[in-house]
Amino acid sequence: MSSQAPAFTEASTSRFVRITEDGRDMQLHYNDVGRGAETVVMLHGSGPGATGWANFNRNVEPLVAAGYRVILMDCLGWGKSDPIVCKGSRSELNARSLKSLLDALDLARVHIIGNSMGGHSAVAFALAEPKRVGKLVLMGGGTGGPSQFVPMPTEGIKLLQGVYKEPTIENLQRMMNIFVFDAKALTEDLMKARLDNILARRDHLENFVASLAANPKQFNDFGPRLGEVSAPTLVIWGRDDRFVPMDVGLRLVAGMQNADMHIFSRCGHWAQWEHAEKFNRMVVEFLGR
Repeated sequence: MSSQAPAFTEASTSRFVRITEDGRDMQLHYNDVGRGAETVVMLHGSGPGATGWANFNRNVEPLVAAGYRVILMDCLGWGKSDPIVCKGSRSELNARSLKSLLDALDLARVHIIGNSMGGHSAVAFALAEPKRVGKLVLMGGGTGGPSQFVPMPTEGIKLLQGVYKEPTIENLQRMMNIFVFDAKALTEDLMKARLDNILARRDHLENFVASLAANPKQFNDFGPRLGEVSAPTLVIWGRDDRFVPMDVGLRLVAGMQNADMHIFSRCGHWAQWEHAEKFNRMVVEFLGR
């Protein structure tokens, strides 16, 4: 990055829009960074305390520098967006929210980068609104189908749900220790910021637990419909992902019409954070083809 590159912050790029979901008027938060003829939307995962900015702050500036407008959406039930209890498909709920956001911003077509839940949501959107998708980048998610080799739910998902039910620093540490391959990279500041983010919105925690009680399977298995997705897709996975095993990514590549895959060694569930520099180069090159 050039020393003259703008320094973007979460606060300076924070925006809100009103959307309608299930007949209710709701507030959706997003960050809006950069200007460009093409727009990249980033969709975060379902971890406690997750937000668009928390998940993707290492990836925004390289995309902006490459000439893209970047939008980071906080899904309903996360970050500064309104709380919600999801009794149906979380993937499809997030896809509807994204459609409402794009309609409000008058964006006809976007590229989508989705991590974990964000990957599921990106595929749900591509199935519902195929003409509005340019390219897809999916990391650690894309279909809610089971692994063929690892018992489900995985150890990571069990620990994630444990943090929602008991949001302590000890439970967060247990989850984050297997969230990434090398836990030494997790600083005390990062852990504190994550916990602060969790405790600031206890309503989101309570509603996530209530959602699981109402519908234990929040994310669809899109396996039978993956062949409908024609958008060029880059699937990126961590070899050592203990939340969503690597063979789930192989199902995406096998099922989609036009998908390539890159596997990072020494990488857990957070490829865009753990291998940010190479990830950013790969994504910029892929989107620019």
